Amino acid sequence: MTVLVVDMNWKKDSLAYTEFVSPIVAAVEPLVACAVRHYLELQPSEIDGYSHIILSGTPLKDFKFQKHLDRFQWIKTCTKPLLGICAGMQTITKVYSETLSACQQVGMTEITTTKENPLFSGAFQAYSLHSYSATPSPLFEVLAESKECIQAIKHRQKPLYGVLFHPEVRNPDILKRFVESGSGI
Repeated sequence: MTVLVVDMNWKKDSLAYTEFVSPIVAAVEPLVACAVRHYLELQPSEIDGYSHIILSGTPLKDFKFQKHLDRFQWIKTCTKPLLGICAGMQTITKVYSETLSACQQVGMTEITTTKENPLFSGAFQAYSLHSYSATPSPLFEVLAESKECIQAIKHRQKPLYGVLFHPEVRNPDILKRFVESGSGI
């Protein structure tokens, strides 16, 4: 079992790697092997070699990944558990041609679970750093919200999850549950 962490930052080995990728690896690596690939280098054929996939977040003004949505079309056929964090959630929704709405939040945010799921429950504090959120969609269930916007989603038929907040900052247990849950989440 190996987890793939996809570096969503504007370029490979950017300074943002330390803030947005390293903490994910630090939370996951004690549990299972972990590999990191920058999204511009990742080939769809590589996906089969991993048990789980995590798409990292990016800095607040880094939207370069949106200019390369063609690099993420593999998400549509992905059957592996996938978790998109912030920019990763935005990418998942855009790949499925869903819209994003403006919602800027920076700092600690009260999150309320709206649908039972294996990653989190109840109300909790999480770190937010985003400019856009998903909008309601028949393709995705809303799992959690803040007062301002949708904070977590799940594809209705696939193990594809998205969280707008950053669990690698204050809620690493969410990453652990994602990895430990197996392929049936």
